[in-house]
This record gives sequence, structure tokens and C-alpha cells, in this order.
Amino acid sequence: MRTESLLAEIAATLGRPVTEPSYSALASTPRDAFLPDTIWIRDGNGGYRRLDRTLDAEAWDAAAGSDQPLVTEFTVLGDERVPLSSASAPSTVARLLEMAELGPGSRVLEIGTGTGFNTALLCSVLRDDAVVTLDNMAEFSVLATRSLRALGHRPAVVTADGTKGWPDRAPYSHILATCSVRAVPVAWLEQTEPGGRIVTPWDSPWLCYGTLALDKLVDGSARGRFAAHGSYMLISSQRVAADLADSVQPGQAPALGTTVLSPWVVAGSDLDAQFHIGLAVEGLWHSWDTSGESAPVRLWIAEVDGPSWASVDWDGQQSAQFTVQQYGPRRLWDEVTAAHGWWCEQGRPAVNRYGMTVSPDGRHTPWLDSPNLTVRAERV
Repeated sequence: MRTESLLAEIAATLGRPVTEPSYSALASTPRDAFLPDTIWIRDGNGGYRRLDRTLDAEAWDAAAGSDQPLVTEFTVLGDERVPLSSASAPSTVARLLEMAELGPGSRVLEIGTGTGFNTALLCSVLRDDAVVTLDNMAEFSVLATRSLRALGHRPAVVTADGTKGWPDRAPYSHILATCSVRAVPVAWLEQTEPGGRIVTPWDSPWLCYGTLALDKLVDGSARGRFAAHGSYMLISSQRVAADLADSVQPGQAPALGTTVLSPWVVAGSDLDAQFHIGLAVEGLWHSWDTSGESAPVRLWIAEVDGPSWASVDWDGQQSAQFTVQQYGPRRLWDEVTAAHGWWCEQGRPAVNRYGMTVSPDGRHTPWLDSPNLTVRAERV
């Protein structure tokens, strides 16, 4: 694999050269040494294309040497086959390492060993005995250990539930997650020393996007800001299978109405708007229905754990007004509309203007610009 071309591709993605010590770590750590013989890449049509090293070594090598995520394992969630584990794009890994701000004397707990590639980078930046990595999948731990040892690295590799951390080697100066979370586990706060840092990709049921860097305070809480990058798989213990059939039942009588707010504004290509909705309105997910069975295009909204749902229909002709249905104790579209209105009033802020405070008991308070301006909306 051509390391020089990969580093150039990473720099192009970042819009700048990779900074030290991440550059040296990436330059000395071959990514292909941590990949299985079978990987999957995006096929451009919403699915994945399988690459087998033994059948098409040239295509496999090209993917391994590129700045793109590579799926290494699938699982079944509900009725859907979804990625379980992946090798993140190297540029995404570089950003994560830079946000950690590792230094001499750092002691790191990595949540999500995966292939072991990021673990190897941590060992290169620090020392093997300063790195503990854990994964809840024993097979991943075994394979990663084998790959790490082939390159001469011997960090502590543990099979355990990532949300519980690893108290045996606590406290840590850094906890670095290679999976996203919807809530920072209390165990991570407890196992991070005062002045230490937690860096984790973020997920809300509405949108998986953003990376949060929290600094541990002396009172046991943590506070920090989001960065506008990172879309990692959700930690397995926080995954919930979402199915409209659990919410939308025969015989329900939803309230009917109309809206001038386009569903594409809050659930389309604007990641800043979607990120805000995900932070401000708790526990909502959405999906698009383009089958034409109910309307030419319908946006479904439902609670992750609750009976309320809403739908917004486009009639296929005009976009000045849309038909709305809302059912249950919460008026979900009204909540989304109010959250979007607040976001507009604040000047349509980007992801990097948001932050989060996590109390010692695990309460999460998202804010905009400063902790004095919280963003969580009232339920309607």
C-alpha cells in the first residue's frame, strides 16, 4: 500500500497537512495490516459492494489505500442488515487523534478496538503500556491482538462492555471512543481524571454526526464542544431497533393539519439543521417513504421509545404547504417546527457552535455558544 499517496489524500480531505504526532503514526502504520480479506465499500446506490482480497487483489488494495471507510462486519437489526464494524476513513481517524490532544504521560482508554488500526496509532503516539483498548466482541479482540503483535505492539486488549469502561487501569487522562454514543456513560466520567479529556463521536436518533470533546472538571462533571465531522457506528449497547409498525397501528385517529415548513428543511441535506433537531428534540427518528403508497413523498417521524408519531406529505405538485398528521401524547411535528424556528432565530448556527455539559450523574445539557444558552426544547 502506498502510504505517501494515502497521506496526501488525507491532507486533501482535511484541507491541510496532518499534524504531528498523528502524521508519523499514520506514516508508520500500514492500514492494510489491520483489514480482513473481505471488506465492503459503498456502491453509490445506497448499498455496499463486497471486495475479496483473494479474488480481486487490485480492487481490495485500492480500497485499503484510500481515504474512505470500509465495512468489515454486518449484523441484523430488526429487519435490516446493517454494518456492525468498520475501518474508519483515515482522515476521520486523524481528526479524532488531533481532538484528543495527547501528550507525554497520557494514559488512554480506547472504546471500540475494531480492527486495531486506531489502537496501533495510539501505541505509536504514546507507549504500548499507556494504552488500554476494549471491544465487546471477543473475535475482534483476538484478531486485533494478532495484527497488533505482528507490528510489535502489545497494549492491553480487553473484551468488555464499552459503556462500563475498564476500571482496573483507571483513572485515565483520556478516553477515546471509535464508536458514537447518544449519551456519555457515567463510567467514562468516573474513570477520567480531573483535567482529562473524553473524545467521542456523537449520535442522535435523528442524525449520526459530529464529534464531542469533553474536559473533566474538578466537580466531577464534564464540559466541551462539538466538531463538525465524524459519523461513526453507534455503540452496540445503545442501539434500538426502530420500526414504524411499533408506532403506527390500525384504527388510530391522528390529528390532521397543514404546515408551511418543508420536511426537506429539517430532514434533508442541511447537516447543521439536522444536528440541531437531534439535540433539541429528544428521542425522535425519521425516515422517508417514496413508495407512493400514502403520498408521492412522506416524511415519517416517530419516538424511539413511545407511541407518538407524525407524518408530513408532499402532494407531488407544490411545496408551499404540506399535509401533516400527528398522533399520540406528543405533537412531534410541532416540536420539530418549534426547534427549527429557534435555530433560525439564532442565525442558523453550525455544529461547532454547540456544546454539551454532562453532570456526574449523567444528565446531559446541550447548549449553544456557552452553557448559559441551553437548546433542549419543551415537549409539545
